[in-house]
Amino acid sequence: MADQATDNANAPTALRNVPITIMTQYLKDLSFESPGAPASVGAVTELRQGSVTVDVAVNAMGETNYEIVLRLKVEASHEGRTVYLLEMLYGGVVQLGEVPAEAIEPLLTIEGPRLLFPYARAIVTDMTRDGGFAPLLINPIDFAALYRDFNRRRTEAAQTATA
Repeated sequence: MADQATDNANAPTALRNVPITIMTQYLKDLSFESPGAPASVGAVTELRQGSVTVDVAVNAMGETNYEIVLRLKVEASHEGRTVYLLEMLYGGVVQLGEVPAEAIEPLLTIEGPRLLFPYARAIVTDMTRDGGFAPLLINPIDFAALYRDFNRRRTEAAQTATA
């Protein structure tokens, strides 16, 4: 019994030492359209064209809590016609521990999305399968590369604005 009280008393300290903790995650919005159904369902065995776009938004929710939202858009077409369109907002609330100020942005834009992505990916896979098509398995996303690209564009925009 004494050990349990000690563990509970140290729990807040333990969370402060963890850089990022997922507090909750949720599906904010989901849309799946198959404009050619029922003709397109099952008829297209191989999609020739498609795109997956991902965007990350971060919203502060107090001093240490942040909402991270993954926006995914999947478009599949065949012979110039849209086969399906999926749009999703998948969110999570994260809590940051005691981290240096320079680590906050990378944690929120790289690690947070990296932790949420597998769950959003599973929803995309299920939705495409449940929509009557082959399940779409989105490849893992390098959120660090997206962050570097974002910073490069931000720096270029700042340099253009001051020139």
